[in-house]
Formats: sequence, C-alpha cells, structure tokens
Amino acid sequence: MLKVGLTGGIGSGKSEVARRLAARGAVVIDADRIAREVVEPGTEGLSGIVEAFGSEVLRGDGSLDREKLGSIVFNDRDKLARLNSIVHPLVGARVAASQAAAPGDAIVVYDVPLLAENDLAPMYDVVIVVDASDETRLDRLLRLRGMTKADAEARIAAQASREARLALADLVVPNDGSLDDLEARTAEVWDVLQRHTA
Repeated sequence: MLKVGLTGGIGSGKSEVARRLAARGAVVIDADRIAREVVEPGTEGLSGIVEAFGSEVLRGDGSLDREKLGSIVFNDRDKLARLNSIVHPLVGARVAASQAAAPGDAIVVYDVPLLAENDLAPMYDVVIVVDASDETRLDRLLRLRGMTKADAEARIAAQASREARLALADLVVPNDGSLDDLEARTAEVWDVLQRHTA
C-alpha cells in the first residue's frame, strides 16, 4: 500500500486532483467529507462543538451552521485549535477504518487540507501539493464559492503559507492554468505513483 498525502490551500483545486486520481484507480480518503460526517446531527462531534461554541452555531434544523462557525474560528487561532481538537480525533478514527478496508496493493490518496498545519507529512510515503497563487485562489473563492473577499482572505490567512506547503512536497501539481493543464499534470503524477508501487 502506498500512502499519499494530497494537500493544497483552499481554492487550489486539490479536490479536483483527488477526483482525477480516483478516476485512475486511487482509493481516495477525503478528510473534508469525513469531517462533515463526524459533525452531523446526533454525533459526538456536533455535541462537542455545541458544548465549546454554543447553540448559536446550529441551524434551525439542528445541523451545523458551517458559515457561522467559520466566522467564529477562522479569525481566532485559539478557537480554531479548539475546534480541531474536537474534530480531528474523530476524523482520525474514521480514516484508520477506511485505510484498513483498502486492498494491500492500493495507492491510497489521503485528501488532507491541513496536512502542513498539523505536521502530518511524516505519515505519508509521498506528499503531493496542489499549488496555485494566492491571487488565483482568491479569485476562485469569490467567483466559484461566492465567498466575500474578507471571508476568503481570512480562510487563506488561517492556513499554512504557500511556501510552507511547498517545502513538504515530494510532487507538485501547479494549478494556475486550464483544466486540460491540470489533467496532463495529474496524469504525470499518477505515472510517478504507479512507479512507486512497481
């Protein structure tokens, strides 16, 4: 089993690369998706968040109001650390179970947004960083996700710097260009990963 850590700043296109690797046969474990699942209504994660941040982070239907929680934690490193201390152990347990279910010869790609921030690079055989300029990322967050400029800038600032992520990279997927460019670079990366398992 080859364990690959895939990361990139918000708006870099990391999830698009993960989809393209999955289409080529990688087993993708999406930490973001798991992080959403462990805070669904009725979960231990959501109970912990309400205990830490109050019921104002809930929507009327009892689900987590991610935008409200984001506005609280992304401008306050202590509160962000508190949130991470609730969610990360739950995500870790779910990731371990998914890994145990993968075939022994699999290329397992862990889609981990906060790999650099949480010093997780040593957990992986190969680290891939999807890289785009801060200007490109900001444009995508405004245009594709409908964020306000202030919210987008706060989220970018809350993450590791571009330089810190690139320092951990074994492979870099540049993503300031077109989807065709991204497809070509993802194909090259997949070839490298397959050689690692040969």
